[in-house]
Amino acid sequence: MSSAAEAVRRLPVQLDRDHFLRQLLRELAGTLQEVVGLEQASGFVSIVGQKIGDRINEEYRSGLQVPRLTREQVTQVLVDLKRRIQGDFFVIEESDDRLVLGNRACPFGDMVRDRQALCMMTSNVFGLITAENLGYARVVIEESIAQGHAGCRVVVHLEPPPDDGAPAGQEYFKA
Repeated sequence: MSSAAEAVRRLPVQLDRDHFLRQLLRELAGTLQEVVGLEQASGFVSIVGQKIGDRINEEYRSGLQVPRLTREQVTQVLVDLKRRIQGDFFVIEESDDRLVLGNRACPFGDMVRDRQALCMMTSNVFGLITAENLGYARVVIEESIAQGHAGCRVVVHLEPPPDDGAPAGQEYFKA
């Protein structure tokens, strides 16, 4: 190997596949947010999240050998899938009408800061898996690392809201 090649190879450049892909997603989300706005960017990310959610849902159902996940299994699947991609989600509350999850580490790492559109991945994957197994979900991201909070707080409502005073959020229905 030439000395120039060796010198370049030893440079302390933070570049590996994971970092590169997270940086790519950050820049893509940022560009979308700047060009079409946060709402439209979130919509594009939602479409991707739905496709990924479908695949993940089928993998967990197949792995557990069940046609449909129970509420307890849904809760554990949501936590586990984030763990597998280096998130740090945990259960704050689980009841018949909602799941409340906290998170200390985003799978996108620091690349998620100021890229709220990327939170639609969590919303869509959580919403799709929950609705496909339990019939309905409304996901409300109350706090997020992307918005500058220390962690995330995600509420997954399992029942449709009454007509008045429902918190904002994305609704998901069984297909």
